Amino acid sequence: MLHHGQEQVREIPARFKVVSCGRRWGKTELGKFMLLERAMRDGTRGWWLAPTRQMASQVWRDLKRSLISIDGLMVNEAERRLDLPNGSMIAVRSTHHPDNLRGEGLDFAVLDEAAYMDDRVWSQVVQPMLITSRGDAAFLSTPCGRNWFWDLYCRGHDDMYPEWRSFHFPTATNTLIARQELESVRHSVSARVWRTEYEAEFSDGSGQVFRRVREAVRDARFSRPQAGHRYVAGVDWGRDIDYTVIVMMDATRRQMVAIDRFNQINWSLQRGRLRAMVERWRPQVIWAEANSIGEPNIEALIADGLPMRRFMTTARSKPPLIESLSLAIERGCVALLDDPVLLGELAGYMLERLPGGGYRYRAPSGSHDDTVIAAALAWRAVEHGGISVGFV
Repeated sequence: MLHHGQEQVREIPARFKVVSCGRRWGKTELGKFMLLERAMRDGTRGWWLAPTRQMASQVWRDLKRSLISIDGLMVNEAERRLDLPNGSMIAVRSTHHPDNLRGEGLDFAVLDEAAYMDDRVWSQVVQPMLITSRGDAAFLSTPCGRNWFWDLYCRGHDDMYPEWRSFHFPTATNTLIARQELESVRHSVSARVWRTEYEAEFSDGSGQVFRRVREAVRDARFSRPQAGHRYVAGVDWGRDIDYTVIVMMDATRRQMVAIDRFNQINWSLQRGRLRAMVERWRPQVIWAEANSIGEPNIEALIADGLPMRRFMTTARSKPPLIESLSLAIERGCVALLDDPVLLGELAGYMLERLPGGGYRYRAPSGSHDDTVIAAALAWRAVEHGGISVGFV
């Protein structure tokens, strides 16, 4: 059963429908419904297109499950093709390699997460296949900057293109999602992620992660800790090309107080520099990246009595780590040092949204993100603690 917004897209007549919608709005369910409805009713040739094979695989299983009870259904697993007794055909394809997509002709195509496809999928593959039949297409996606999907979205609002129609649906228009769930999400992500992923707004495509960085600067370097204040630290390890960075924060005032950045020295000397900062600031907890080279350094420092905590950086753990710091800077909850390397890395840090729906945070090609990670780990210590008992 479709909700109101989905019904609106389905019912309004237009040859080409462009739907910009927030996460969990129900675009995939809508696309499957439209594709199945046509196949059952009209005897049409239809394609489902997704950016990755994994996304296409789930839809393939769903479509098979919906049609498996039909007598005479022919299932071709190798080609991911369903042939119905009424002459209809449904094929599920990944657009990962656009040049491999070819066919004799189509009546209908659904491009799921269209914004994350190569623009050639539409212009050089699907559009030519719809010409003879004057076939239809549905473009369903969350935005990804102002790319070719944005161009099609604008076309759907232009009277010069009467065959096109565009729709905009924030996640909240899905009445099946509880409002308190969305409020919880809104308070846990940055404004940029909320606007793009849940409000379905088109950004300028810059992918900038940290905003209002300059406004967060409070350059107050201290030579010694303040009485009654709690201190914490974050460490990102590097050696030859990358840098080791230590960020010290006053957790009481939520203010960065010291930063040390160095490379091309051996691990023993690096641990010595960390010990020197610890002797000065007496942090109650130090979060350090534990991946590969980090683990033996952390073990050695724990043996020396330092209050180390391990952070394993993975595709799952990194986004909330970065988003937490981004949100704190954006909302003015943390004060930064006026350090040119730190501010430069924060300004250049990027977010890529992957075709499968996830994110990848990274520095621009050829740049570093060591101060970003160390600052994010220090902020994690401010927020979550993990305080050791009795640091001496």
